[in-house]
Amino acid sequence: MTIKVGDSLPSATLIKMTEEGPRPVTTEELFGGRTVALFAVPGAFTPTCSAKHLPGFVDNSGAIKGRGVDEIVGISVNDPFVMGAWGKASNVGDTITLLSDGNADFVKALGLSMDGSKFGMGTRSQRFSMLVKDGKVAQLNVEEPGAFKVSSAEHMIEQLG
Repeated sequence: MTIKVGDSLPSATLIKMTEEGPRPVTTEELFGGRTVALFAVPGAFTPTCSAKHLPGFVDNSGAIKGRGVDEIVGISVNDPFVMGAWGKASNVGDTITLLSDGNADFVKALGLSMDGSKFGMGTRSQRFSMLVKDGKVAQLNVEEPGAFKVSSAEHMIEQLG
């Protein structure tokens, strides 16, 4: 079953790459008592993800945070080393927190995983964004396969008003 607006996020552990190495981050500590703009991509360094999705959130981070968002988080079913390298290559700095869902546990629990096997990618995340308030889904934007519109930073800014 796919998560929907009003649902609480499932408990999961994601991994953040830090200067000291990979560090676990629970969904409870990440989303509890805060407003978080979350976006998910099928893969770091893939064309749409690197050319449009991540840069849109980097470029619009000030506008998003200026509308009451505490943190912007991007996730992908990649290992934390890849996510760290993607952040550095994309000049993310501290504007976006990139997290690894390496085994797809979180996106599977959300009901938002996809089978990318025919592209040699295995289980991946669907492209989506959501606004999370104190651990509950306030907005959910899931893209149709191959599309990139409703999960964009620009769409989220419109939703935030």
